[in-house]
Amino acid sequence: MQEQLYQLIERCKSELVALSHEIHQNPELGFEEVLASQLICDYLESKGFVVQKSIEELNTAFKATIGHGKTKIAILAEYDALPEIGHGCGHNIISAVACGVAAAFSSVMDQIDGQLIIIGTPAEETGGGKIILLNKGCFDDVDYAMMVHPGSINMVKRGGSALVDVVVTYRGKGAHSSTPEKGINALKALIHTFNALDMLTSEMPKDVNINGYIKEGGTASNIIPDKASAEFCIRAKTMLDLKVAKDKIIQAINASEMLTSAKAEYVFGLPYAERYPNNVMAEHFKKHLEDLNEIVIYPEPYIKLGSSDVGNVSLKIPTIHPYIRIGDDLKSHTTVFTEASISSLSDDMLIKGAKALSALAYEIFSQEALRNEIQKSFLEQVPDYSSFEF
Repeated sequence: MQEQLYQLIERCKSELVALSHEIHQNPELGFEEVLASQLICDYLESKGFVVQKSIEELNTAFKATIGHGKTKIAILAEYDALPEIGHGCGHNIISAVACGVAAAFSSVMDQIDGQLIIIGTPAEETGGGKIILLNKGCFDDVDYAMMVHPGSINMVKRGGSALVDVVVTYRGKGAHSSTPEKGINALKALIHTFNALDMLTSEMPKDVNINGYIKEGGTASNIIPDKASAEFCIRAKTMLDLKVAKDKIIQAINASEMLTSAKAEYVFGLPYAERYPNNVMAEHFKKHLEDLNEIVIYPEPYIKLGSSDVGNVSLKIPTIHPYIRIGDDLKSHTTVFTEASISSLSDDMLIKGAKALSALAYEIFSQEALRNEIQKSFLEQVPDYSSFEF
């Protein structure tokens, strides 16, 4: 069966590469991926999948299903791009890999006891599409989630940081700078918040990182600003650490209000959870990719970690998010990465990524002992955040 899956993916290589390149050439930002979503849905429908579009009130999200049976495996597709540089994170490859797995199984699902589900998850970069889908129950009937991400090395078991954004806006009272006592300086309140956060660093959990920039700070040097705003990005090792940091930020905002009399409004975005790649699934994926003549490594112990909304999924069900090599010394979110995302190497690697995921999916479908082993690893590895409220 594995060899048959591989042959089916090879037969579809030209159409998968064409799909990847068309998405790449027409970059769309999060929640605006109309063309990409339609291209993928059309492809899946052509392979016999039953496709639900615009799911959970997200116009560019979708859920495509084929097969019948108890075990349900979801392959996740991302397809949003970045402002100005397009697909500088290679999401065109992620969606093409998902379609490759779909194409392979579409011809053999009548021989398999289970369901293969392709979930289109918009706005990974900024909007937390997976978190919205997760909160609305899209993953409630899914047992396992898998995807691959392009990078500069083949790697498994790389985790991720928890992350949340917050926009803080202060409203004061305008006045001429010659009589500042008649006004309330919103910019001073905002600057005090920056300083207060620096002072609170030692009270934060280890490895909390806060970075911010001023979005609005006034209109002229001789006017006391009546409005000022900033956006902060907070990273932490875990959601629990992130919650502590959130409380400290609110403490800094309240102190700035008290000191300056400016009134604050703050809005936290959707929190991205830390990521727990399932150890058993990762090892099997590693073996399959190595069997395709690729070198696969583990992350360095103190490697810097990014964040992704797939972390939230990994808290709920066994999940993997391995990396496939599309170039050397690449940095994501750069124009160099954008160019690498349609290189001949990336075209070859999306095929290998689809093969390795397909082989793992078939093992899960067909081996109850492996399913039990994966679940045991999940329960041992992932903390219980089921009742945690951010």
